[in-house]
Amino acid sequence: MNLSRRGLIGAGAATPLLSACATSPGGVTASGPFRPSWDSLIEGYRTPDWFRDAKFGIWSHWGPQCVPEFGDWYGRQMYIQGNPFYEHHVATYGHPSRYGFMEFIDRWKGDQWDPESLLDLYQAAGARYVVSMANHHDNLDLFDSAHHAWNTMRVGPKRDIVGTWEKAVRARGLRFGVSNHAAHAWHWWQTAYGYDAEGPLTGVRYDAARLTRVDGVGTWWEGLDPQELYTGPTFAPPDGIGSIAEMNAWHDARDGQWIEDPPADNPAFVRSWVARQRDLITKYRPDMVYFDNYGLPLGRYGLEATAEYYNASLGWRGELPVVNGKRLEPDQRRGITETVERGFSDSLRPEPWQTDTCIGDWHYNRARFTGHYYVPAASVIQRLVDVVSKNGNLLLSIPQRGDGSIDSDERAILTDIAAWMAVNGPAIFETRPWRIYGEGPTEVQGGMHGEGQARPWTAQDIRFTTRGQTLYAFALDWPQDGQVVIRSLGLGTADAPRIERVDLLGGSSLPFRQTADALIVTLGQTRPTAFVPALALHGQGLTR
Repeated sequence: MNLSRRGLIGAGAATPLLSACATSPGGVTASGPFRPSWDSLIEGYRTPDWFRDAKFGIWSHWGPQCVPEFGDWYGRQMYIQGNPFYEHHVATYGHPSRYGFMEFIDRWKGDQWDPESLLDLYQAAGARYVVSMANHHDNLDLFDSAHHAWNTMRVGPKRDIVGTWEKAVRARGLRFGVSNHAAHAWHWWQTAYGYDAEGPLTGVRYDAARLTRVDGVGTWWEGLDPQELYTGPTFAPPDGIGSIAEMNAWHDARDGQWIEDPPADNPAFVRSWVARQRDLITKYRPDMVYFDNYGLPLGRYGLEATAEYYNASLGWRGELPVVNGKRLEPDQRRGITETVERGFSDSLRPEPWQTDTCIGDWHYNRARFTGHYYVPAASVIQRLVDVVSKNGNLLLSIPQRGDGSIDSDERAILTDIAAWMAVNGPAIFETRPWRIYGEGPTEVQGGMHGEGQARPWTAQDIRFTTRGQTLYAFALDWPQDGQVVIRSLGLGTADAPRIERVDLLGGSSLPFRQTADALIVTLGQTRPTAFVPALALHGQGLTR
């Protein structure tokens, strides 16, 4: 079977490749101080104060992969024979040669999406910034895209998802961000060009391998080219693979890698990504762009996009924005803001950073609701406090159903977060880290994807923040004996502060004693919040 790119993607499928922005005549990057190099970003960047003050954001990680309500990366995994997603898809919707992922786009109507009601919940829970996904690895643009016909103005909800969020968020005085995941679409989608290696439909290619623009005549996608969505067969497996294990090995060795380089044989994809990213920041002027990439996407093109965005933001509002990337080198953390996906920092970092995580799966999974195993509010707050004490922010995803709504368990979690924030917000927002982040027996391993190995926090795990002359101390669990013991504040420690008053946020002043070994505070019976008590410490020598 001929799966060459030439046979699948027509000429003119994408916009011309943007030249290096720093030298483009009249280009945005040329008009500002930043150039597309790490040296330029590192030398000129400073994290804006709004981000350092905000501490907590909520992420609408919502798209057509939420329609099956079966969890994350549905689009890729539904094409992997033997995978639970494949088995669910075949049983529920049919074989992926006949019912491919693109059909979910048509099913995605978002008819129960009420952004104002969601923002009421998010704002009450303390969110100071809200991030809208602009596209995922499935390569559908969720905005009024001028350079990609597969967008939500034309298909699916037939509305500007990003633009709707942007207007509603800014009307409330909150900061607005977008997330761009599309740089990985070219390799992520390669499973859609495969076939079953075993069973009654052995060798029958999935929908991406056979559909072209002409097949859409008379359908909901008439006039669209599926190859622009699925990106073309860069790593399409050859005919004749004879087992599921062999097929999986084929994909694991090729497109199963997290590839950050541009595809050498698909310049049309790179042209499209560059044009769409520029369109995104020009139309919506976000305060933040989250790139789902190690470093920056697509080599020099990510550098160009970031330099252009920095310069453009200086022109729009006279301030620098935030750009997120992952697994940065130490120097790179000064040029963009590192985000640690579903992981921790094991130290107080000199540069502001972010943890991004989710109370469930990144895309809605109904089993989380029916089984009631979302991450509870107490764990979210423990995580927030740990992150903020280490000079970071928390970006939290609340998964939305395919119809745009959230379920009752998620609402309850947001309500519990809001109750805690109403009492303890002053110890979080506009604070800065203290000399040390805290103390305690529970160690975390720094880096991404460490949540599953984390041990429960204890009442002996203490975290600090500071604002003005006040030092805040959190116990990450309520102590069973009613006493918070803070050994870092013992009078025998170097540069020990002298504590003169201790207040329980939401409560009253508390009895305490400061010995050579520790500060010991008696909480009493009053619990103004259900979890993670916060203390305001006043005295001498408390500043950083």
